[in-house]
Amino acid sequence: MSKHSTKSEGISRRSMLKRTAVLAAGGAVGLHTISRAGEIPGGAVVTNGRIKQSLVHWCLETSPEKWTIQRTCEVARHLGCGSVELVAWKDFPVLQQNGLICAIVQLDSGNEPPFIRGWNNREFWPLMQKRTRDAIDIAAKYGYPNVITFTGYETKDPTNPKSAKISRDEGAANCIEGLKTVMGYAEQKKINVCIEILNSRVSTHPMKGHPGYQGDHVDYCADIMRGTGSPRAKLLFDIYHVQVMDGDVITRLRQHKDLLGHIHVAGVPGRCELDLPQQEINFDACMRALLDLGYKGWVGQEFVPTIAPLVGLRRAVSICDV
Repeated sequence: MSKHSTKSEGISRRSMLKRTAVLAAGGAVGLHTISRAGEIPGGAVVTNGRIKQSLVHWCLETSPEKWTIQRTCEVARHLGCGSVELVAWKDFPVLQQNGLICAIVQLDSGNEPPFIRGWNNREFWPLMQKRTRDAIDIAAKYGYPNVITFTGYETKDPTNPKSAKISRDEGAANCIEGLKTVMGYAEQKKINVCIEILNSRVSTHPMKGHPGYQGDHVDYCADIMRGTGSPRAKLLFDIYHVQVMDGDVITRLRQHKDLLGHIHVAGVPGRCELDLPQQEINFDACMRALLDLGYKGWVGQEFVPTIAPLVGLRRAVSICDV
Protein backbone atom coordinates (compact mmCIF):
# COMPACT_ATOMS: atom_id res chain seq x y z
CA MET A 1 0.00 0.00 0.00
CA SER A 2 1.45 3.35 -1.03
CA LYS A 3 1.92 6.31 1.28
CA HIS A 4 -0.56 8.26 -0.88
CA SER A 5 -3.17 5.53 -0.54
CA THR A 6 -2.78 5.44 3.22
CA LYS A 7 -3.28 9.21 3.45
CA SER A 8 -6.36 9.09 1.22
CA GLU A 9 -7.87 6.27 3.23
CA GLY A 10 -7.19 8.18 6.45
CA ILE A 11 -9.03 11.20 5.13
CA SER A 12 -11.86 8.97 3.99
CA ARG A 13 -12.10 7.29 7.39
CA ARG A 14 -12.12 10.62 9.24
CA SER A 15 -14.76 11.92 6.88
CA MET A 16 -16.86 8.80 7.39
CA LEU A 17 -16.60 9.03 11.20
CA LYS A 18 -17.62 12.69 11.13
CA ARG A 19 -20.50 11.97 8.78
CA THR A 20 -21.70 9.09 10.95
CA ALA A 21 -21.67 11.29 14.05
CA VAL A 22 -23.68 13.98 12.30
CA LEU A 23 -26.24 11.50 10.99
CA ALA A 24 -26.59 9.99 14.43
CA ALA A 25 -27.18 13.43 15.91
CA GLY A 26 -29.76 14.14 13.24
CA GLY A 27 -31.56 10.90 14.00
CA ALA A 28 -31.52 11.63 17.72
CA VAL A 29 -33.11 15.00 17.08
CA GLY A 30 -36.05 13.24 15.45
CA LEU A 31 -39.01 14.96 13.86
CA HIS A 32 -39.64 17.40 16.73
CA THR A 33 -36.44 19.37 16.15
CA ILE A 34 -37.19 22.57 18.00
CA SER A 35 -39.16 22.21 21.19
CA ARG A 36 -38.72 25.69 22.65
CA ALA A 37 -37.90 29.10 21.23
CA GLY A 38 -34.15 29.42 20.83
CA GLU A 39 -33.41 25.71 21.34
CA ILE A 40 -31.47 24.05 18.50
CA PRO A 41 -30.47 20.46 19.28
CA GLY A 42 -27.10 19.12 18.19
CA GLY A 43 -23.79 20.89 17.65
CA ALA A 44 -22.17 22.67 14.72
CA VAL A 45 -21.83 20.67 11.52
CA VAL A 46 -19.28 22.64 9.49
CA THR A 47 -15.75 21.69 10.54
CA ASN A 48 -13.74 21.90 7.30
CA GLY A 49 -15.31 25.08 5.94
CA ARG A 50 -13.67 24.73 2.54
CA ILE A 51 -17.10 24.95 0.90
CA LYS A 52 -18.93 28.10 1.96
CA GLN A 53 -22.53 27.12 2.63
CA SER A 54 -25.78 29.05 2.61
CA LEU A 55 -29.36 28.23 3.63
CA VAL A 56 -32.15 29.15 1.21
CA HIS A 57 -34.92 30.71 3.25
CA TRP A 58 -37.92 30.09 0.97
CA CYS A 59 -37.55 26.31 1.35
CA LEU A 60 -37.79 26.63 5.12
CA GLU A 61 -40.38 29.39 5.19
CA THR A 62 -42.76 27.25 3.12
CA SER A 63 -42.07 24.00 5.00
CA PRO A 64 -44.72 22.66 7.41
CA GLU A 65 -42.72 24.19 10.28
CA LYS A 66 -42.86 27.63 8.57
CA TRP A 67 -39.55 28.96 9.81
CA THR A 68 -39.23 32.70 10.35
CA ILE A 69 -36.21 34.53 8.96
CA GLN A 70 -34.83 34.76 12.49
CA ARG A 71 -35.12 30.98 12.97
CA THR A 72 -33.37 30.37 9.65
CA CYS A 73 -30.57 32.72 10.68
CA GLU A 74 -30.20 31.06 14.08
CA VAL A 75 -29.94 27.61 12.50
CA ALA A 76 -27.49 28.84 9.85
CA ARG A 77 -25.18 30.20 12.54
CA HIS A 78 -25.60 27.10 14.67
CA LEU A 79 -24.69 24.75 11.81
CA GLY A 80 -21.72 26.89 10.75
CA CYS A 81 -23.19 28.41 7.57
CA GLY A 82 -22.36 32.03 6.79
CA SER A 83 -25.29 33.02 4.58
CA VAL A 84 -29.06 32.96 4.27
CA GLU A 85 -30.04 33.74 0.70
CA LEU A 86 -32.94 34.72 -1.54
CA VAL A 87 -34.63 36.58 1.29
CA ALA A 88 -36.78 39.70 1.18
CA TRP A 89 -34.65 42.83 1.14
CA LYS A 90 -36.44 44.10 4.25
CA ASP A 91 -34.87 41.19 6.14
CA PHE A 92 -31.26 42.12 5.36
CA PRO A 93 -30.91 43.90 8.74
CA VAL A 94 -31.87 40.60 10.42
CA LEU A 95 -29.03 38.88 8.56
CA GLN A 96 -26.66 41.62 9.69
CA GLN A 97 -27.74 41.26 13.30
CA ASN A 98 -26.90 37.55 13.07
CA GLY A 99 -23.51 38.11 11.44
CA LEU A 100 -24.63 36.59 8.13
CA ILE A 101 -24.64 37.68 4.51
CA CYS A 102 -27.02 37.02 1.61
CA ALA A 103 -24.91 35.11 -0.91
CA ILE A 104 -27.28 35.85 -3.79
CA VAL A 105 -29.89 38.62 -3.87
CA GLN A 106 -33.31 38.02 -5.42
CA LEU A 107 -35.12 40.43 -7.71
CA ASP A 108 -37.98 42.47 -6.34
CA SER A 109 -40.84 41.07 -8.44
CA GLY A 110 -43.73 41.88 -6.13
CA ASN A 111 -46.24 39.05 -5.90
CA GLU A 112 -45.07 37.49 -9.17
CA PRO A 113 -42.47 34.68 -9.26
CA PRO A 114 -39.22 36.35 -10.37
CA PHE A 115 -38.43 33.75 -13.06
CA ILE A 116 -41.63 34.35 -15.06
CA ARG A 117 -40.34 37.41 -16.94
CA GLY A 118 -36.82 37.65 -18.27
CA TRP A 119 -34.40 39.07 -20.80
CA ASN A 120 -35.54 36.89 -23.72
CA ASN A 121 -38.55 39.15 -24.32
CA ARG A 122 -37.65 42.69 -25.37
CA GLU A 123 -40.96 43.98 -24.02
CA PHE A 124 -39.72 43.12 -20.53
CA TRP A 125 -36.36 44.88 -20.82
CA PRO A 126 -37.40 48.09 -18.99
CA LEU A 127 -38.79 45.95 -16.15
CA MET A 128 -35.71 43.72 -16.04
CA GLN A 129 -33.38 46.70 -16.16
CA LYS A 130 -35.07 48.28 -13.16
CA ARG A 131 -35.28 45.05 -11.19
CA THR A 132 -31.65 44.21 -11.88
CA ARG A 133 -30.24 47.68 -11.19
CA ASP A 134 -32.22 47.90 -7.95
CA ALA A 135 -30.92 44.47 -6.87
CA ILE A 136 -27.35 45.48 -7.77
CA ASP A 137 -27.72 48.67 -5.72
CA ILE A 138 -28.88 46.88 -2.59
CA ALA A 139 -26.30 44.10 -3.00
CA ALA A 140 -23.58 46.75 -3.24
CA LYS A 141 -24.98 48.61 -0.22
CA TYR A 142 -24.75 45.52 1.98
CA GLY A 143 -21.61 44.07 0.40
CA TYR A 144 -23.28 40.97 -1.03
CA PRO A 145 -21.59 39.34 -4.06
CA ASN A 146 -24.35 38.22 -6.45
CA VAL A 147 -27.78 39.00 -7.84
CA ILE A 148 -29.98 36.52 -9.66
CA THR A 149 -31.46 36.86 -13.14
CA PHE A 150 -33.49 34.75 -15.60
CA THR A 151 -34.02 34.11 -19.29
CA GLY A 152 -37.82 34.11 -18.96
CA TYR A 153 -40.34 31.80 -20.61
CA GLU A 154 -40.58 30.76 -24.24
CA THR A 155 -43.99 32.39 -24.76
CA LYS A 156 -44.36 36.14 -25.23
CA ASP A 157 -47.08 36.12 -22.61
CA PRO A 158 -45.65 33.88 -19.85
CA THR A 159 -49.07 33.59 -18.21
CA ASN A 160 -50.53 32.07 -21.40
CA PRO A 161 -48.79 28.93 -22.71
CA LYS A 162 -50.73 29.26 -25.99
CA SER A 163 -49.37 32.71 -26.84
CA ALA A 164 -46.77 33.27 -29.57
CA LYS A 165 -43.42 31.64 -28.90
CA ILE A 166 -39.97 33.16 -28.84
CA SER A 167 -37.49 30.91 -30.66
CA ARG A 168 -34.46 29.71 -28.72
CA ASP A 169 -32.08 31.61 -31.03
CA GLU A 170 -34.09 34.82 -30.71
CA GLY A 171 -34.37 34.34 -26.96
CA ALA A 172 -30.63 33.90 -26.56
CA ALA A 173 -29.87 36.93 -28.73
CA ASN A 174 -32.35 39.04 -26.76
CA CYS A 175 -30.86 37.91 -23.46
CA ILE A 176 -27.35 38.82 -24.56
CA GLU A 177 -28.34 42.23 -25.87
CA GLY A 178 -30.58 42.96 -22.90
CA LEU A 179 -28.03 41.92 -20.29
CA LYS A 180 -25.42 44.11 -21.93
CA THR A 181 -27.52 47.12 -20.90
CA VAL A 182 -26.89 46.38 -17.20
CA MET A 183 -23.56 44.56 -17.11
CA GLY A 184 -21.55 47.77 -17.20
CA TYR A 185 -23.42 48.87 -14.09
CA ALA A 186 -22.74 45.50 -12.44
CA GLU A 187 -19.04 45.87 -13.25
CA GLN A 188 -19.01 49.38 -11.79
CA LYS A 189 -20.62 48.13 -8.56
CA LYS A 190 -18.51 44.92 -8.53
CA ILE A 191 -21.54 42.65 -8.38
CA ASN A 192 -21.99 39.38 -10.29
CA VAL A 193 -25.22 38.84 -12.25
CA CYS A 194 -26.00 35.11 -12.21
CA ILE A 195 -28.49 33.60 -14.64
CA GLU A 196 -30.28 30.56 -13.24
CA ILE A 197 -30.64 27.30 -15.11
CA LEU A 198 -34.09 25.81 -14.39
CA ASN A 199 -35.41 22.46 -15.58
CA SER A 200 -38.45 22.45 -17.86
CA ARG A 201 -39.24 18.72 -17.48
CA VAL A 202 -40.77 18.35 -14.03
CA SER A 203 -44.38 19.50 -13.83
CA THR A 204 -45.50 17.96 -10.54
CA HIS A 205 -44.69 20.95 -8.32
CA PRO A 206 -44.34 24.68 -9.12
CA MET A 207 -40.89 24.89 -7.53
CA LYS A 208 -39.51 21.53 -8.67
CA GLY A 209 -39.76 22.25 -12.39
CA HIS A 210 -40.66 25.08 -14.74
CA PRO A 211 -42.22 23.89 -18.01
CA GLY A 212 -41.74 26.58 -20.65
CA TYR A 213 -38.69 28.21 -19.07
CA GLN A 214 -36.24 28.91 -21.88
CA GLY A 215 -32.91 28.74 -20.02
CA ASP A 216 -33.27 25.05 -19.27
CA HIS A 217 -29.87 23.78 -20.45
CA VAL A 218 -26.51 24.69 -18.98
CA ASP A 219 -24.77 25.21 -22.35
CA TYR A 220 -27.56 27.52 -23.53
CA CYS A 221 -27.22 29.74 -20.45
CA ALA A 222 -23.43 29.60 -20.58
CA ASP A 223 -23.41 30.81 -24.19
CA ILE A 224 -25.65 33.73 -23.19
CA MET A 225 -23.42 34.85 -20.35
CA ARG A 226 -20.25 34.49 -22.40
CA GLY A 227 -21.97 36.45 -25.15
CA THR A 228 -22.26 39.51 -22.93
CA GLY A 229 -18.48 39.78 -22.80
CA SER A 230 -18.62 40.80 -19.13
CA PRO A 231 -16.48 39.27 -16.37
CA ARG A 232 -19.45 39.83 -14.04
CA ALA A 233 -21.81 37.65 -16.10
CA LYS A 234 -22.04 34.30 -14.31
CA LEU A 235 -24.11 31.13 -13.92
CA LEU A 236 -26.26 30.13 -11.01
CA PHE A 237 -25.40 26.47 -11.51
CA ASP A 238 -28.21 24.56 -9.83
CA ILE A 239 -27.02 20.96 -9.64
CA TYR A 240 -30.58 19.67 -9.23
CA HIS A 241 -31.85 21.37 -12.40
CA VAL A 242 -28.72 20.54 -14.41
CA GLN A 243 -28.94 16.87 -13.47
CA VAL A 244 -32.60 16.72 -14.52
CA MET A 245 -31.92 18.32 -17.92
CA ASP A 246 -28.33 17.47 -18.84
CA GLY A 247 -26.66 15.11 -16.37
CA ASP A 248 -22.87 14.67 -16.37
CA VAL A 249 -22.72 17.34 -13.67
CA ILE A 250 -19.01 17.24 -12.83
CA THR A 251 -17.96 17.46 -16.48
CA ARG A 252 -20.24 20.46 -16.93
CA LEU A 253 -18.83 22.13 -13.83
CA ARG A 254 -15.38 21.74 -15.35
CA GLN A 255 -16.49 23.00 -18.76
CA HIS A 256 -17.94 26.18 -17.31
CA LYS A 257 -15.65 26.75 -14.34
CA ASP A 258 -14.97 30.33 -15.44
CA LEU A 259 -18.69 31.13 -15.23
CA LEU A 260 -19.53 29.59 -11.86
CA GLY A 261 -20.98 32.40 -9.76
CA HIS A 262 -23.20 30.46 -7.36
CA ILE A 263 -24.23 26.83 -6.76
CA HIS A 264 -27.51 25.32 -5.58
CA VAL A 265 -28.00 21.74 -4.39
CA ALA A 266 -30.99 19.44 -3.95
CA GLY A 267 -31.57 15.72 -4.42
CA VAL A 268 -32.70 14.14 -7.70
CA PRO A 269 -35.43 13.04 -8.12
CA GLY A 270 -37.79 15.18 -6.10
CA ARG A 271 -35.72 18.25 -5.15
CA CYS A 272 -35.59 16.74 -1.68
CA GLU A 273 -32.87 16.01 0.89
CA LEU A 274 -29.40 15.17 -0.38
CA ASP A 275 -29.04 11.85 1.44
CA LEU A 276 -32.25 9.90 0.83
CA PRO A 277 -31.63 6.35 -0.44
CA GLN A 278 -33.27 7.02 -3.80
CA GLN A 279 -31.14 10.09 -4.64
CA GLU A 280 -28.86 9.69 -7.66
CA ILE A 281 -26.30 12.50 -7.23
CA ASN A 282 -22.98 12.01 -5.45
CA PHE A 283 -22.77 15.42 -3.77
CA ASP A 284 -19.52 14.57 -2.00
CA ALA A 285 -17.90 14.13 -5.42
CA CYS A 286 -19.51 17.33 -6.75
CA MET A 287 -18.17 19.36 -3.83
CA ARG A 288 -14.70 17.89 -4.24
CA ALA A 289 -14.83 18.79 -7.93
CA LEU A 290 -15.62 22.39 -6.97
CA LEU A 291 -12.61 22.43 -4.67
CA ASP A 292 -10.41 21.02 -7.43
CA LEU A 293 -11.63 23.80 -9.73
CA GLY A 294 -10.73 26.44 -7.18
CA TYR A 295 -14.33 27.55 -6.73
CA LYS A 296 -14.52 30.29 -4.09
CA GLY A 297 -18.25 31.05 -4.21
CA TRP A 298 -21.16 29.81 -2.15
CA VAL A 299 -23.25 26.63 -2.17
CA GLY A 300 -26.92 27.12 -1.29
CA GLN A 301 -29.00 24.32 0.28
CA GLU A 302 -32.18 24.65 -1.81
CA PHE A 303 -34.05 21.41 -1.20
CA VAL A 304 -37.74 21.05 -0.35
CA PRO A 305 -37.91 19.30 3.06
CA THR A 306 -39.77 16.01 3.33
CA ILE A 307 -38.73 15.48 6.96
CA ALA A 308 -38.08 17.94 9.78
CA PRO A 309 -35.95 20.68 8.16
CA LEU A 310 -33.24 20.68 10.83
CA VAL A 311 -32.64 16.95 10.38
CA GLY A 312 -32.29 17.30 6.61
CA LEU A 313 -30.11 20.41 6.90
CA ARG A 314 -27.70 18.80 9.35
CA ARG A 315 -27.16 15.91 6.99
CA ALA A 316 -26.96 18.05 3.85
CA VAL A 317 -24.52 20.55 5.32
CA SER A 318 -22.34 17.67 6.54
CA ILE A 319 -22.32 16.04 3.11
CA CYS A 320 -21.18 19.27 1.47
CA ASP A 321 -18.53 20.04 4.12
CA VAL A 322 -15.79 18.07 2.37
